[in-house]
Amino acid sequence: MAGEKKGLQLLDFWVSPFGQRCRIALDEKALPYEYLEQDLGNKSELLLRSNPVHKKIPVLLHDGRPVCESLIIVQYIDEAFSSSSGKPPLLPSDPYARAQARFWADYVDKKVYDCGTRLWKTKGEPQQQARKEMVEILKTLEGALGDKPYFGGDEFGFVDVAFVPFTAWFLTYERYGEISVDKECPRLAAWAKRCGERESVNKNLSPPEKVYEFIGTLKKKFGIE
Repeated sequence: MAGEKKGLQLLDFWVSPFGQRCRIALDEKALPYEYLEQDLGNKSELLLRSNPVHKKIPVLLHDGRPVCESLIIVQYIDEAFSSSSGKPPLLPSDPYARAQARFWADYVDKKVYDCGTRLWKTKGEPQQQARKEMVEILKTLEGALGDKPYFGGDEFGFVDVAFVPFTAWFLTYERYGEISVDKECPRLAAWAKRCGERESVNKNLSPPEKVYEFIGTLKKKFGIE
């Protein structure tokens, strides 16, 4: 894309946990970037041109060249700026540990958002099934965390970046699914609090109440009451 702006630009939407992953990764690397908020109801020409396949956010533009899909963006940030940022890598250097990190990030992608959506979009038996699944998902992730401070060990890393934006959605999941993360997954709750104390996380996560209000707006829009 000749003539495009140099540097980093992020096409994003404020409440998106997928976009927040990218913002956290950029801040972990102390990389300056331009944030471009998108209207998903009226998608911009830049977004449609930058992600013609999926036509969705987030998209990272690096010197005008687009990188799409949040986990791929996070990995790109980690690799493209591994030496220039002077910050520790998000992915471990050991190939097996890298494979494990990618596995759990992929698990988060496949499970959490979809199940969480069913918690607030459905009622009755489907909602009860989603509640049961969400508890299982969170307990599985808590098992992967174990007694470690972070998923990769002592350092905040790739799986933490992938999963931590969803902690801002825990309040919504709790209210619609009648789940208590503190009671049912105390180690996960402690991890969420630990991550929330990091500047990169604290400044980029949407306040849980705002997420809950946003979902309430969506429910009215879709006629779900």
